[in-house]
Amino acid sequence: MTRYAVLRDFDNMGFRTPSRSFPGFPKPSEGVTHRLAPREGLMQEMRPGDLLSFTGSDCQIAAFDAAGRPALVALGLAADGTLHLADCDPGALLGWIGAHGGDSAASIPACTLAAADEPLILKAAAKATVWVFRPALSENLVHGTVSGGVKITWQPGPGTGPLLPPLLGDTRDEFTVSRGTGCAYEVKQGEIIQIIDVEGQQCSDFTAFRTAGLERGEELMIDSTATRSMVRRAYPGPGLLDKFFDPGMHPMLNVIQDTCGRHDTFGLACTARGYEERGFPGHVNCSDNMSHALAPYGVTPRAAWPAINFFWNTWVDPHSHHILTEESHSRPGDYVAMRALEDLVCVSTACPDDIDPINGWNPTDVHVRIYRPETPLRRAVAYREKEDAPMSISQNSAFHERLEPLTQHFAPARDLWAPVSFPSHGTTGEYWACRNAVTVQDMSGLRKYDIAGPDAEALLQQATTRNVAKLAVWRGSYTLMCDEAGTVIDDGTLFRLAPDLFRWCCGSEESGRVLETLAQQMGLQVRIHDMRGAMPNLAIQGPRSRDLLRKIAFTQPHVPQLDQLKWFGVTVARLNDREGAPFMLSRSGYTGELGYEIFCSQAHALEIWDAVMAAGGEFGITPMGSAALEIIRIEAGLAAANAEFAPGVDAFEAGLGFAVDLTKPQFTGKAALERNAREPRRVLKGLLLGCSDVPLHGSPVYAGERQVGTVTSATRSPTLEHAVAIARLGIEHAENGTRLEVGQLDGRMKRLGATVTDIPFIDPQRKRARA
Repeated sequence: MTRYAVLRDFDNMGFRTPSRSFPGFPKPSEGVTHRLAPREGLMQEMRPGDLLSFTGSDCQIAAFDAAGRPALVALGLAADGTLHLADCDPGALLGWIGAHGGDSAASIPACTLAAADEPLILKAAAKATVWVFRPALSENLVHGTVSGGVKITWQPGPGTGPLLPPLLGDTRDEFTVSRGTGCAYEVKQGEIIQIIDVEGQQCSDFTAFRTAGLERGEELMIDSTATRSMVRRAYPGPGLLDKFFDPGMHPMLNVIQDTCGRHDTFGLACTARGYEERGFPGHVNCSDNMSHALAPYGVTPRAAWPAINFFWNTWVDPHSHHILTEESHSRPGDYVAMRALEDLVCVSTACPDDIDPINGWNPTDVHVRIYRPETPLRRAVAYREKEDAPMSISQNSAFHERLEPLTQHFAPARDLWAPVSFPSHGTTGEYWACRNAVTVQDMSGLRKYDIAGPDAEALLQQATTRNVAKLAVWRGSYTLMCDEAGTVIDDGTLFRLAPDLFRWCCGSEESGRVLETLAQQMGLQVRIHDMRGAMPNLAIQGPRSRDLLRKIAFTQPHVPQLDQLKWFGVTVARLNDREGAPFMLSRSGYTGELGYEIFCSQAHALEIWDAVMAAGGEFGITPMGSAALEIIRIEAGLAAANAEFAPGVDAFEAGLGFAVDLTKPQFTGKAALERNAREPRRVLKGLLLGCSDVPLHGSPVYAGERQVGTVTSATRSPTLEHAVAIARLGIEHAENGTRLEVGQLDGRMKRLGATVTDIPFIDPQRKRARA
């Protein structure tokens, strides 16, 4: 920013042309569309003039004013009953009511909106907080008999300015840092700072000083190098490694929420010299703004300030080691929230850089909120199903209340926090429990879709690689979705619950988009339910898993019994007796061991967890995290997304040819896979390494000086007592017994000797899983 007049301006938000577009940055005025899963609730803040439209199945709506009082009248509605709490997952709503001074135990006035194919549009006459629920019985959820979903679109009213995200709690102060300026402020120990990118793609330099140090004349501030060394990554984030440190490695702030996840801790705040050397003398800069803002606190001015550059998108090129940058990933309303670990003096800027892409060429404002110490705030990162999808922040799974006392080591698993390991046993102990006894693992991050209707089989026959016509009711099969090139889009297990009712359990929401697109293109009569978080699930794995389930799984005579379930069989059961909590039970898993999976409603998750743990006590049941699962799935030769299958890798090259039926009449990708099957170039094989050094994903595999393959996954096998790897190899070098080398240190300066073998590494005939 200079003092020159701007004759024409532009904005990346919503910009779309054939030559350049920003699909990940829609204009806020375009509105947001949500699809509501069974039992799911949605909160939407409404301002006067905002529109809310509904299509699909019936739903219930409740509304509240700023004091937490019922306010359906703001939408022109009247209550016709109360919210059916037993048919919803209302935890977030009840928490919101309690936080706003309401009685969470009281009945909640609600209005039922009937199912409609045409949009029902409501206009807000006053400010209100609206909650919408799609009620469903838990039993119907488990059986897959819930009728259609609900589509909700929020449209901001005309003349609406930039929108700030909803408040996280009770604020002590908030203010806007206007573009091209800086502001210093004080926070007390325990208070939470929220730094908000108001309009998107706007960087904000930040640093903090210990108040006690300034009073002694010491400038003890955030140190980027100490922080990177302590958290072992470029910058901290919500989770286990979440703190900013000073030069003495003492923590100053911990990051609780981050909805952007792309920042910089390497560069300086922009400087006068930096602009001068690019031909812009006199350009406003963050370093000078920080010095001016901090002057009242006695901080010595600097020509160049080291800073935490929130929302600045930088990375280090792995080959040249240059620091590179481009437009920010930050969308309008993205933010970082941090808790002060002691009294601090902080400074935030709204970067004035308008001569390169880092602020989207368009400097805008930054907003800061300071929340009181008692504000309850869970750790969270942002999750989007697709670049232009609505943002949600990571949630605790339905089993979290039982998991949190057992571990603090969680990592994001799509939109949920999943345990990585449990300190009472450790990753190795969890591994051996799965091999020798029984483990329980929260797998709720899996995606689930119900596909129902007279054309359900026809849709899945086209979308997946196995012959769905051969799949009997109460059976499942591992199968793939591919694109026209035969590249694997997603893998998962397809269960048939009735002649025209299927449940697809998979890893990616792209599956849902593929099914929806195919159904439209083929003109099929089929309903596709995105179950989202409505159906949490547990994996019960290990040789004693059947013994455990015999104690708690009750089945009716008309469905398969537990002992009748063969590998990939499925049934519906209840907990202990015919009145118990319902759940779907499948004989499946991701370990290569005998194992089962339980799928239930959120309302019954804790009850089922408690029953599993109680029944498993005599068998030595152990909770298992993702770290142990990764070891076991590699030993079992099981494929993972972005490892064994990835863009540009077809199903055969991913080692998944066993899940492709080229004899079925037609499916997406069949022609490409038939061609590739005739003349394969690469295959997936195992490598037995003669040491315990574990190569990284992507490590090159050499025959002499020539690279002949790439490692897709690797681990140290506790059973084999040395490292093993799965690798994609050129067909000429894939014969069992071939000696190859895995390259380390730029591929050539260190080599790990390896012998080619088949996968799985353990139990190659899958006798354990079939037991």
